[in-house]
This record gives sequence, structure tokens and C-alpha cells, in this order.
Amino acid sequence: MTFHQRTVAVLGSGTMGSGIAVVSARAGHRTVLYDLDDARVKHGLERVANFLDRSVALGKLDAEASAAVRARTRGTVDLADLADADVVIEAVVEDPAVKQDLFRRVDGIVSDRTLLHTNTSTLSVTAIAAGSVRPERVVGTHYCNPAPLMKLVEVADGRHTARWAHDATLDFLASLDKTTIVTKDRPGFILNRFLIPWENSCIDALESGLGTVESIDTAVKGALGHPMGPFELLDIVGLDIHRQVALRLYEQLRDPRFFPPPLVDRMIAAGDLGRKTGAGFYTYDDNRLFGS
Repeated sequence: MTFHQRTVAVLGSGTMGSGIAVVSARAGHRTVLYDLDDARVKHGLERVANFLDRSVALGKLDAEASAAVRARTRGTVDLADLADADVVIEAVVEDPAVKQDLFRRVDGIVSDRTLLHTNTSTLSVTAIAAGSVRPERVVGTHYCNPAPLMKLVEVADGRHTARWAHDATLDFLASLDKTTIVTKDRPGFILNRFLIPWENSCIDALESGLGTVESIDTAVKGALGHPMGPFELLDIVGLDIHRQVALRLYEQLRDPRFFPPPLVDRMIAAGDLGRKTGAGFYTYDDNRLFGS
């Protein structure tokens, strides 16, 4: 399968879904952003537009290219509009029943050769694929957040993933100019096995007074060479998402390092989720994604 001017459907218009839509449309693919209702779709398309506007303002993208990305992106609340999709990328809540149901419904709409990708970072690809009558075409593709800025995608096959689907997935991700690593269908894959305990440790260090938000972020960037500090990253991901991912991994691995510190619950209760609410570990003038 050659990926040139293909149609890509993204299920879920949240931060991750809208970010993946940017990546797909920017790579030249016709992109359909699906969600349950018009309000969510509108919000997702606004995220895409805000990212593009920010990119133009920063001089990272010219106005003509931005207009072309917008023209290739549309929203829908009707799964029937996915009929022509060559790739379907699921980026909804980390609930296996929801993901399985979506794939079950998509099965009767798309062609037999349409790739079904799940962006899960904590759940079993094999279990999600069980919702499809064609589990051989289901592949785990975990995009790093924020998807338009981060180059890496983890690829994990389910137990019944076919070789053609694996190879076609790598070809597709190459068309997005992504760097891929192949890993196993295990809780957290590679990145979240490392990242979640580390982020929890940083939050613990903050709570214990070992450093401030700014000093810990500066230490990580200055000494470890990370492009952003843990609290900058947590604000992009969202404290609610961090908690959800951490608890999913704790439930499966029973390792206390994955259990979110109490500060996470207090911040969620206060509505301080990060960029999307205007306040997290930092405060923000707006909730737009960084432009690139």
C-alpha cells in the first residue's frame, strides 16, 4: 500500500486526536475528524486551526501551507463518512469497551484492507482488536504528545496482526515523517513504562519541597537535555489524562511507582488540568497547542 493523497479518519477530537489530524493533513492526506457530536467536532477543528495559526505566527508555516492543511481537514459525526478511509486512527478515551465498540461499528463501513490503528498507551492491542471481525488489520500506534511536535510513534502488533498490516503501518507512518520504534503489546509499551514513574517522582519531589516547578523543569532541560520539563509536559498532556494512564498501568502492573501522587487528585479537583483549562503547574493566556 502506497500512502500518497490517501484518506485518513481520526476517531476522537480531543488533544491527541486533533493533534494527529494536524499531522495527517500536514503530510498531504485528506483527513476526517470524527466525534460524537457537533460541539466536540467543532472544538477539535478549532484546535487544528489554532495550532496552524500559531505556527504561522511563529514563522514555522506559511499562510498558503496553512490554508492547504485546513482544506484537507473536515469534521463529521457520522461514521458512514469514513467509508473511503485507508487508515482509521482511534484516539478516544482509554476504555477497552469503547474502543472495541468503535472498531466493531467501523468494520461494516470501511473496506477489508483499511488499516485500524489504536493510539492506546496502556491497554492491550490484542484486546482492542478483539472488537473487530478483522483483528489482523489492527495495529497499535502510540503517538507521543503533542503529536504535531513529537517525532516518535511506538508501533505494537496485536496477537493476530498480519504482516501486511504491520508493514503498511510503517509505510504510513513514514509518510507522516515520523520516527517509529517497534515494541511489544505490553502495558505502557516502552515510553510510559519509563515516563509515568518518572513524572510521578517529579511530582513527589515538588510536594516534598525538593524543588519548585521552575527549578525542576530547568534542571531536567539543562542537565538531561530534555526539550521540555516534566511539568511543562504534564500541562500539555493534562493532569486528568496522566491520572488515567497512571492508574491503568498500576492496575495491570501493581507497581506502586505508577500510582499518581495525591497532588494530582487535588489539582484535578481544583480544575487545574493544564493548558486546556488555562492553569496547571503553570498558568496560560490561552489553551492553544504550540505551533510548529
